[in-house]
Amino acid sequence: MSFSTVCKNFSGVIAPVKVVSEKNAQAQVQHVGAPVRANRGGVGMSSTSKFATGAVQFQASTTPRPSASRSSLRVANVAAPIKTGQSVYFFSKGESNGDASMKTLLGGKGANLAEMCKIGLSVPPGLTITTDTCANYHANGGALPDGVMAEVLEGLAKVEAAMGKKLGDKNDPLLLSVRSGAAVSMPGMMDTVLNLGLNDEVVEGLAAKSGARFAYDSYRRFLDMFGDVVLGVPHELFEHALEEMKAKKGVENDSDLEAEDLKELIVQYKAVYTAQGKAFPEDPIEQMKLSMFAVFDSWESSRAKKYRDVEKIVGLNGTAVNIQSMVFGNMGPTSGTGVCFTRDPSTGENVLYGEYLVNAQGEDVVAGIRTPEVISRLQEDLPSAYDELIANTQLLEKHYTDMQDIEFTVQEGKLYMLQCRSGKRTGKGAVRMAVEMVDEGLVDIPKALTMVTAGHLDQLLHPQFKDEESYKSDVIGTGLPASPGAAVGKVVFTPNDAEACKAAGTPCILVRTETSPEDVGGMSAAEGILTARGGMTSHAAVVARGWGKTCVSGCSALIVDDNSRTFTCGGVTVNEGDWISLNGNTGEVILGKGELSPPEISGDLGQFMSWVDAHREIKVLANADTPEDAALARENGAEGIGLVRTEHMFFSSDERIASIRKMIMAPTLAGRIEALDELLPYQREDFEGIYKAMDGYPVTIRLLDPPLHEFLPDGDMDEICADMAALTGNTPEEVAERMESLFETNPMLGFRGCRLAIAYPEIAEMQARAILEAACNAQSNGVNVQADIMVPLVGTIAELKNQEQIIRNTAAKVFEEKGVTVDYRVGTMIEIPRAALMAAQIADTAEFFSFGTNDLTQMTFGYSRDDVSKFLPTYINQGILTADPFEVIDQEGVGQLITMATQNGRATRPGLKVGVCGEQGGEPSSVEFFVKNDLDYVSCSPFRVPIARLSAAQAALKTKGL
Repeated sequence: MSFSTVCKNFSGVIAPVKVVSEKNAQAQVQHVGAPVRANRGGVGMSSTSKFATGAVQFQASTTPRPSASRSSLRVANVAAPIKTGQSVYFFSKGESNGDASMKTLLGGKGANLAEMCKIGLSVPPGLTITTDTCANYHANGGALPDGVMAEVLEGLAKVEAAMGKKLGDKNDPLLLSVRSGAAVSMPGMMDTVLNLGLNDEVVEGLAAKSGARFAYDSYRRFLDMFGDVVLGVPHELFEHALEEMKAKKGVENDSDLEAEDLKELIVQYKAVYTAQGKAFPEDPIEQMKLSMFAVFDSWESSRAKKYRDVEKIVGLNGTAVNIQSMVFGNMGPTSGTGVCFTRDPSTGENVLYGEYLVNAQGEDVVAGIRTPEVISRLQEDLPSAYDELIANTQLLEKHYTDMQDIEFTVQEGKLYMLQCRSGKRTGKGAVRMAVEMVDEGLVDIPKALTMVTAGHLDQLLHPQFKDEESYKSDVIGTGLPASPGAAVGKVVFTPNDAEACKAAGTPCILVRTETSPEDVGGMSAAEGILTARGGMTSHAAVVARGWGKTCVSGCSALIVDDNSRTFTCGGVTVNEGDWISLNGNTGEVILGKGELSPPEISGDLGQFMSWVDAHREIKVLANADTPEDAALARENGAEGIGLVRTEHMFFSSDERIASIRKMIMAPTLAGRIEALDELLPYQREDFEGIYKAMDGYPVTIRLLDPPLHEFLPDGDMDEICADMAALTGNTPEEVAERMESLFETNPMLGFRGCRLAIAYPEIAEMQARAILEAACNAQSNGVNVQADIMVPLVGTIAELKNQEQIIRNTAAKVFEEKGVTVDYRVGTMIEIPRAALMAAQIADTAEFFSFGTNDLTQMTFGYSRDDVSKFLPTYINQGILTADPFEVIDQEGVGQLITMATQNGRATRPGLKVGVCGEQGGEPSSVEFFVKNDLDYVSCSPFRVPIARLSAAQAALKTKGL
């Protein structure tokens, strides 16, 4: 039966209209070329279309659509900017205008396509539109600069000449793919269109030349993808029609449908367009233009923005657009498509890792719609293509000196390379690859140190299951071990719920039938991801590995019921909110909460970290408040303690907090001293334990810093007054009066730090005595003590001198009493901008500086750390700030204070010890800044010490140009 017979009741005519760009409603321009017949994408439909579904007329909406939604039709804009420089770069086997060094301009995909062509691999010819063009497009409301479209058409002519085919040719058509490609890999976050160039007439010529089933399958795929990506027609509508057709025909796989079935599906897909108020453009040039716009628009999609936010990707112009001649994996049993990695991205093992599907297109693999075969099976199905693939993967890894993520298609037995890029990998995989590539002679140690990121190390420092045998009776299913690690959390079924759980501090597992790029927010928030569909290279697997999230995919026994918020697996029904665990190393799904254990630094990681320490110059210390924290920091490679917050010790027992509250409530000096005498042995004991844990390394102890009200209880005022009265012997009224006197409008700028110790010198005397008595005791027991006493919140020279005198006088008394002398230093924390400005004078007294970057950032910006979350996301989204300054050092402002204070302090006291003890001390770009400023050390939490060590080594290599 012919198409004209199938579709005889669906023909219609759409009258030409003037097209109005939805983003630029004021610019009304008559389309030149194929007849313009509809709004947003509805152009060029043949008046005799065999697949038309009825007479439809549309006028373009003048309501601007939200930024980052699907692309609307745009034609030449009267306000289009003038093009500057080359916008389009051609590539073909043995010929290209670009190379791998041009990722900023051509994006990672475009640069690597050009490079693969240069080294002689079989790459389908194409062209890349630059990221600069994307930036101009968005800056001008969705208008291409003048001349870009002409340059695209010129490049298209080269592609047509290289392929010996013409776009839109009815007898031997060229079909195209349109793909994104930013300078930094963002897998699955932006849009792709395949099989572009098909229409009702072209598909007939393709069917006559290449077979009916292949042609109609390609056309129905194009209708689905173009409708979804370009026109905003929900993919689920096309998927529903496909599933109904398979059910009607009694088949399980798409590939089992016959040509006649696919003809019918095309008609149904066209009906979906009509029902959604959209019209499909028959003109291939218009299809290409609209697809270009859709890819550019996807740079501003919510999922792409979320991914960049999670990955902290900033400073890019946008995405390139790669328009490439199609090769087909869906031309029968000698064709196929796949994704592979030159090494296992999960474990780092030097084996080819990947998947493929016979008689399929690339989206079938990465979208997880069909569960593919392991790559080794390709050797049995298509041995010649497999052998060539192996040779190409080895060539590419050697050429790029890194593990490569490769997409390929086999068309009727011939292999084509579609993409290569440095592959996403787990922390475990990254470290093993780095170590083994050095052993193999592929890279040197400095290069290996750049192949592991802070995020990779962070993954390795997360816990694993303590005993995998203990939960075996609770395993309810097994899927593919798509991303390793252990995850425990409550079940959620939507990305929004996952983000809500994270905000509430509740760990969760995101359970989906399959993930899509729209789910990235929830994937980032969840501890782990569980899917029913998808393989080891599906969207869920690739994104999870890149983020270090545990993922089990392709769990075929998993049946998700989104309506009832339940899933069934292994005969067990699990409700939303129930606890489950995932083992990403084995693919096991476990009912309940598996017991976790801390990680260890050994094996490949131990070797790698030895290289790290050999190449870094700045020391890495830890912030630790207890002997246990200090021991952990030492295990993680800390070379001392950069910050002991003495106030944290007061909360470790009821007795300690009771004593500090007695001190606060005491109305007399004698009462305060009595309470402080109770605290003295507690503090002395803790300091001794820390000195012992850090034997031979410096320990910097900060005197009491927070305002006193932080040590008082919260709750009902009457109950608090009664409890405090019973504790202190005061009346409830006296307690209430004292508590009222402690109230401050802005306590972080109020009565705290050295101000407290100046008003109540007995506090500084007790703490100095505890620090120095502990030092004497530890030294007498053979411990090499290096004590640094730090005065907080100094803003004037007189404040520091006041506190230094108390410390020196106390030290003299202690040494006389003990008959022992220990070396110690007195310094200050630079956390007030005035202190940074007065650094030259302060250094006359201070023997060391430690920058408290948390408070220094707060006071320099005038941002309250407690309230900044209310506006900071808006600032970052609008580009007012590029990062959270409490996480990443503000080099222009706060950084300038650090630079100036360091230089001026050392001008006064040559050799002045200078370090950082804020959490920015563990953030890679901040560490690089501190290295450039010749600081002696950074100090961070014990868990971030290995990350800071790596960042310090990478910063040292960067400053040397390695």
